[in-house]
Amino acid sequence: MKAYVFPGQGSQFEGMGKDMYAQNDLARELFETANEVLGYRITDVMFEGSSEDLKQTKITQPAVFLHAVIRARMAGDDFRPDAVAGHSLGEFSALVAAGSMSFEDGLRLVQQRALAMQQACEAVESTMAAILGLEDEKVEEICTAIDDVVVPANYNCPGQLVISGTVPGVEAAVEKCKEAGALKAIVLQVGGAFHSPLMQPAQDALGAAIEATGLKAPVCPVYQNVSAQPETDPETIRKNLVTQLTAPVRWTQTMKNMMNNGITEVVEVGGTGKVLRGFFARLNRRFPSSAI
Repeated sequence: MKAYVFPGQGSQFEGMGKDMYAQNDLARELFETANEVLGYRITDVMFEGSSEDLKQTKITQPAVFLHAVIRARMAGDDFRPDAVAGHSLGEFSALVAAGSMSFEDGLRLVQQRALAMQQACEAVESTMAAILGLEDEKVEEICTAIDDVVVPANYNCPGQLVISGTVPGVEAAVEKCKEAGALKAIVLQVGGAFHSPLMQPAQDALGAAIEATGLKAPVCPVYQNVSAQPETDPETIRKNLVTQLTAPVRWTQTMKNMMNNGITEVVEVGGTGKVLRGFFARLNRRFPSSAI
């Protein structure tokens, strides 16, 4: 059984999608549709923009979404997933690829998500940090003991957990994690505390848009970040999608559940094609993976 997985923010790169636009009629049509939906030519930034241009949340999220979804569409009949999943932003790509929402609706939600998250980031000085080489339970214990907002945000793979919160909270947790024996504890260069309670304003804003968007049952189960479980019910998918902005990304649990449920191969769609495959390799170095 094969699962297709979709990366999130951080998988962007200069020139992303330029070859697709030049060589494939369907890709060109979808990119032009995206330009119309967004109200500006995101293709100009994706194809010719600098890495700094692509780091802007309002650009990064729709760009990563488009690159992945169009890659999946270009695969045509070869895209036959037994399951899909997406890391954070990638969950929107996965839902569109699996037919749970339309391309246009998915893109509009991603645009609203990016803008809402940017506003939430500007409201409170906040950040994230990667903790390497420490048990998840120990990181959770340290976060709970900090007298400020700091929580586990991304359970990426065994031995790699990203925390999120206020600047003082994250800095205090980083020091505690180092004292507890973490191999590395590094504050990340990000604009805010994604997947933390500080994203509640963004969740409120995006929630109304998600509630108003038509969803239908996907062609295959979608492993969602909030539950790490394969979901097919549109209302369950909707509820989890709304909660996603303030809840942790349970990617480690998702990978384990996929393997336990019979998934024997993963294909990473879009981005550099290496991020999520790397997480699977950390969990099981012999697990078959590829990229499109």
